[in-house]
Amino acid sequence: MLALLACRKNPQAVPLLMIQAGIHPGESDGKDAGFIALRELLSGGAAPGALEQMAVLFVPAFNVDGHERFRRWNRPNQNGPEETGWRTTGQNLNLNRDYTKADAPEMQAMLRLINAWDPLVYADLHVTDGANFEPDVSIQVEPINQGDPNLYESGRHLRDSLIDRLTAQGSLPLPFYPDLARVDDPASGFLLSVYSPRFSTGYPPARNRFAVLVETHSWKDYATRVRVTRNTIVGLVELVAEHGPAWRKTVERADVDAARLAGSHLPLDYSSGWREPGRVDVALSGAATDEGTMIDFRGYAYTRHVSPISGAWVTTYDPKTAQIWRVPFRDHVRPSLFATVPHAYIVPPAYAGVMAEKLALHGIHFKRLGHPVPNASVEAFMATTATFSHAPFEGRFRVALEGAWQSKALDLPSDSLIVPTSQPPARLIVALLEPQAPDSFAAWGFFNAHFEQKEQLEPYVAEQIARQMFDRDGELACEFNEKLAADSTFATDAAARLEFFLRRHESWDERCNLYPIYRAREQLNTP
Repeated sequence: MLALLACRKNPQAVPLLMIQAGIHPGESDGKDAGFIALRELLSGGAAPGALEQMAVLFVPAFNVDGHERFRRWNRPNQNGPEETGWRTTGQNLNLNRDYTKADAPEMQAMLRLINAWDPLVYADLHVTDGANFEPDVSIQVEPINQGDPNLYESGRHLRDSLIDRLTAQGSLPLPFYPDLARVDDPASGFLLSVYSPRFSTGYPPARNRFAVLVETHSWKDYATRVRVTRNTIVGLVELVAEHGPAWRKTVERADVDAARLAGSHLPLDYSSGWREPGRVDVALSGAATDEGTMIDFRGYAYTRHVSPISGAWVTTYDPKTAQIWRVPFRDHVRPSLFATVPHAYIVPPAYAGVMAEKLALHGIHFKRLGHPVPNASVEAFMATTATFSHAPFEGRFRVALEGAWQSKALDLPSDSLIVPTSQPPARLIVALLEPQAPDSFAAWGFFNAHFEQKEQLEPYVAEQIARQMFDRDGELACEFNEKLAADSTFATDAAARLEFFLRRHESWDERCNLYPIYRAREQLNTP
């Protein structure tokens, strides 16, 4: 990874724009456009005087291994260049899924860079996939749909001002990534995505900073894409030079507010649905219907037919014939999962080593208990179900947990980690340590062994114990019979029927399905 700094003042005393290219080296627009833009900025040919007001940190090839895996046909669904790098690293990891788990050494280096420089605006340069249409670039900015709501106004200003600049230069920019609601079906319309912190667009908002996802359109020729990306970089430089000081004050206030989140209900995940009736977006106005907001989108004529090869529906575009698509745009974003922010999270010694390394990478402060704390009042999360992925994703078997936090009194051993939420990256702490958060360490499989049953009775012993419990406890027998009558799946599952009793027997492992990180709702009395 190469970082190039362009600044004529002390870069840490002025607003910093970080530009990242080559996270997916097949999408090479950002690297070439970045060098063009920096050369013009340093010579004064673009945004004259801007570097007196702000600094630029440029990473031209984040994924170096992928950059060096260079050949034709590495990205065949893109209109040039003829040869590109490869999407993943030498470990076959997609870096734009790695911001939270930080498995890749490249990502670990990137997180250290972010901690060292603390960029105000983090711009990630990409190329789209998907349908063919007239717009040549999409600009998605956060926080607008997630993160500190007090940053939304500045996020919208950044997005809309950048779009205005690009429009004035002849582009047709979109304020959202053009995700089709149904793959390869333009009539299905578009769905606004709110990216979780595994992505470059979701990670900075968790740290109270601005993220800009730049996606040029893969169907446009390479020269056009590089020109548009260059214009986007210069536009960002101009905006950060003009508004950066005010935006810095805004994010500094957000840092203070984030350190006071304990006790509040914080969104963990979001869903995109239909737009609220009567709401009109400045960028995409349209009449609301009970099916959502219908927009007029500048596409091309197309036909759909069943492929004789695959047997699936295939879309064929006619880029010589412009066509307005009247399609729904699903941009009503709402939180779908919440957590109550604790005073602190507690990591037992068994995981203190690995978690200390991960937390430090993310710039999160913690302390180690020097002495045991007896009978501490904490909360523990007990999973009722753990659903594992059927195949690995980014090298890990993910798990979705259902369950609830329960109050407990536990003895906390020395060397446990105490991770207070009274610090600026509180949102990131919750995203990493809440077990049900979509990109938590738990979701990424760091604790999978805790959701496996490790000790169990032989079936013939289990049968004897269950029969004894059934005969001796009338209330338990009644509950069992009621479940048999009400749940046909349970009634036909011999293992589940035995487990009904074994979970209530003293031989049952009380730590089975127990998430091995605890929460403190109040200040802990620690030595």
